Amino acid sequence: MSEVKNPPPPGESGRWTRIVTARPRLSLLLALVVTALAVFAGGGVADRMGSGGWEDPDARSTYATKALEREFPSSQPNLLLLVDAGAGAGVDDPAVAAEAERLTGLLAAEPGVTGVGSYWRTPLPALRSEDGRQALIAARVLGDEKTATRVLERIAPRYQGERGPLRVSLGGPVAVQREVTATIQEDLLRAELIALPVTLVLLILVFGSAVAALLPLGVGIVAILGTNAVLRGLTEFTEVSVFAQNLTTALGLGLAIDYALFIVRRFREELAAGRDPVAAVGATLRTAGRTVLFSALTVAVALSAMLLFPMYFLRSFAYAGVAVVLLAAAAALILLPAALVLLGERVNSLDLRRLWQRGRGAAVVAGTGAAAADGDKAGDGEGRGWARMTALVMRRAPVFALVTTAGLLLLGVPFLGIKFGTVDDRQLPKTAASHVVQQQIRDGFPGSPGGGLIVLTEGAAGAGDLDAYRERVAGLDGVARVDGPVSSGPGARYAYFSVVTEGEAVGQRAQDLVGEVREVQAPFETSVAGQAAVLVDAQKAIAEKLPAALALVVLATLLLVFLLTGSVLIPLQAVMLNALSLTAMFGAVVWVFQEGHLSGFLSFTSSGDIETTLPVLMFCIAFGLSMDYGVFLISRIKEEYDRTGDHEEAVRTGLARTGGLITAAAVILAVVMVAIGTARVTNTKMLGLGIALAVLMDAMVVRSLLVPAVMKLTGRATWWAPGPLRRLHARFGLSEGESAPAAVPAGPDPEAGKREKIPAALS
Repeated sequence: MSEVKNPPPPGESGRWTRIVTARPRLSLLLALVVTALAVFAGGGVADRMGSGGWEDPDARSTYATKALEREFPSSQPNLLLLVDAGAGAGVDDPAVAAEAERLTGLLAAEPGVTGVGSYWRTPLPALRSEDGRQALIAARVLGDEKTATRVLERIAPRYQGERGPLRVSLGGPVAVQREVTATIQEDLLRAELIALPVTLVLLILVFGSAVAALLPLGVGIVAILGTNAVLRGLTEFTEVSVFAQNLTTALGLGLAIDYALFIVRRFREELAAGRDPVAAVGATLRTAGRTVLFSALTVAVALSAMLLFPMYFLRSFAYAGVAVVLLAAAAALILLPAALVLLGERVNSLDLRRLWQRGRGAAVVAGTGAAAADGDKAGDGEGRGWARMTALVMRRAPVFALVTTAGLLLLGVPFLGIKFGTVDDRQLPKTAASHVVQQQIRDGFPGSPGGGLIVLTEGAAGAGDLDAYRERVAGLDGVARVDGPVSSGPGARYAYFSVVTEGEAVGQRAQDLVGEVREVQAPFETSVAGQAAVLVDAQKAIAEKLPAALALVVLATLLLVFLLTGSVLIPLQAVMLNALSLTAMFGAVVWVFQEGHLSGFLSFTSSGDIETTLPVLMFCIAFGLSMDYGVFLISRIKEEYDRTGDHEEAVRTGLARTGGLITAAAVILAVVMVAIGTARVTNTKMLGLGIALAVLMDAMVVRSLLVPAVMKLTGRATWWAPGPLRRLHARFGLSEGESAPAAVPAGPDPEAGKREKIPAALS
């Protein structure tokens, strides 16, 4: 180990530094063992996940759905066999009818299948296509999503394909769920194969060193494998959505790279300043390490807000997100320092840029390679460019603040026209088998079989009461017809009506009808099921929980940023600017995925609406990632302000030192999200591309232009806090800086430049 050129003062190595550097080889060996166990524990996790979770489990529509499944399985078929007689004969041809009846009987005898019906047993017009060439066999596959999928996988080979004079294709919700799950697993593997090599190349361009570039990938892999093990454990106790695996990969790589970028960059700065590896790790943990911990907490809080919602789809993303964030931070703060101690100066080894560059290498993505190793001074290399740009923005602060804000708000205008809907087969590519079947049913069958509302009646009622109720429902505007009642016999406790609606099954009129049907008076209890009812109840559940979720995110952000800065104004700025950075994402989501612009280029089918939970999910993820970059920038500005007491110089230096690194981290995270966005499932594509856009807008517009402009306008008042809050921050606050502050000129806040007490969490 090299001689320490500037040994730290007594106690500087700190408790946490001593822990993570005492046995670095043992730490890495234990990490390898734990990772191997995680691979074993997390194996097959996707097979235990569900593909639903958008409904409110406590809603009246969910109660009605379960009661109907129990009492009248045939009322809600989830498996449809589309029988095509071909061009030569219609579905009423004797040979076709005989074979179809045989298939109907075989399906009815299958274990786990009930409520089998068909056009040939019940010749309803809705079960026969308008051209007479196709008809339907409908059934209910029992069990939850995973059980129903296993039943379908067992029976599907015996029914689909050529069957005598017929060609049979499988559709319905259970077939769609099976295909969505399989497609997501294939897409996730492809995304990983795209993201990992591209990310490695970008990291080499950023760091220059192949050794340094491999460290963030190692942290990310540990976080991803660990989170898969956590999710596998959770499936033993609760439902977990298969969609959450995409977030695990994206955040596992993205945040691990962010955290490792900042820690490795700071470590190389400390080495360049003359410290030995152990002292450099100590200084790194006291500065960048604290910021990483702080950032992880802010991201975890934003993601944990989804736990407040009852839908297991959203809760699954909270499980995956919080787990992967904390594991990425833990790996970055425990394993990475141990590796850096062992590597020392060799962290700069294997500069692969020499293969295509001559002379002094410059980082291509953000100028943080050699410059970072040399200390990344504000006046050197790429830092000089960031300093000049920041100075320009601050000279024209009102113009940049106004134009940037107006531009972001304008990009968000399409979101004002958002329409909410439910997930269906159109999540899949046009060529997907279940999508093809469902589209043929939509286009060729009258009344959209499987759509409409189902009204469950509960309590003994006479035939006259049921008939009177049916007439009242049939008289509502937008009702095409009412079929039923269907009951299990005279005096039965339960009965149900099928309400065929005009227009789309989940259109606005159908949603309005849900409330109107629920208000129809009856001498018995009624509950409404169906896609429109599920959508209405989901919207209600989100509306009820959204204020609490927003309050949690906002209040936690205000508290954490205050603890970081000691300022009253900066936390408010952070919340408002973070929210503003999301406008482009929300506007683009509606313009592209709801209105269908670029649908051909991006290869998806627009359903004309946005699934209800997606905006909540995207807000929590994007807000958390925005705070991630905000914390890194603000902490460095705060460090410079504590050191110099010069507000404008602190902003310039903070951006000069971190602007390139934040941009590099954002570009790499965007690459990972775009890889996720290559998915064939529309919601996953929307999530990946939307978050990628939000990350880039935040790093390249908000952090680069709006933050310095706003901080220039607020001036020294940026750092003001009343006396009691200053004392609170002095006791509990967190800061990245470790240099004594310079004297601060007299101003409205005479204590603004005093050095806050830094807790020993990572000291």
